Amino acid sequence: MKKTLKNVLILILFYLLVAIPFKVMVIIPGFTDIRPVNMLGPIYALFCGLPGCIVFAFMNLVMDIVGDSLRWSSIAGLVSNFLGPFLLLVFWKHMKKKNRELTLRTPLNLFLFMVSLIAKAVLEAIIVAPAVAITYPDVNALNFAVAVILNTSIFPICFGIPLIILLKEEMKMEFVYN
Repeated sequence: MKKTLKNVLILILFYLLVAIPFKVMVIIPGFTDIRPVNMLGPIYALFCGLPGCIVFAFMNLVMDIVGDSLRWSSIAGLVSNFLGPFLLLVFWKHMKKKNRELTLRTPLNLFLFMVSLIAKAVLEAIIVAPAVAITYPDVNALNFAVAVILNTSIFPICFGIPLIILLKEEMKMEFVYN
């Protein structure tokens, strides 16, 4: 129990260290900002499993509260920020059963991982954008959806993948499904 609590606290701390400096870079005031912290979703899911997915989702909600962007649509944000990383974890667990080990040093796996990140981003936009459109009709739902897709795909692809390679290949950390 102490080890789990310690790991959760480390995940929270690391999330805050990445999220706080960028909270001022607003795209749609009160709704979305530039979020490099989204690179952590796949990392938390693959290396920490279900606890990582839960921490990632709840910390996004905490940042909505801290950043004065807590809205009814934040519930959809909580759901999408849990489901996206969790489904990525489930997908790669399934791929492992099919004898496809996740190593991002092969071009095919790198391509599959990038496609899975983009699919995750689209899924998250499909969950959040309608909630924003329904509860706040003055916000352009299409612009919001595009911002969600870009935030939740570009940062994991550009920064998350190199970090995953560093953690797994160089530091020999194992994915939770190994």
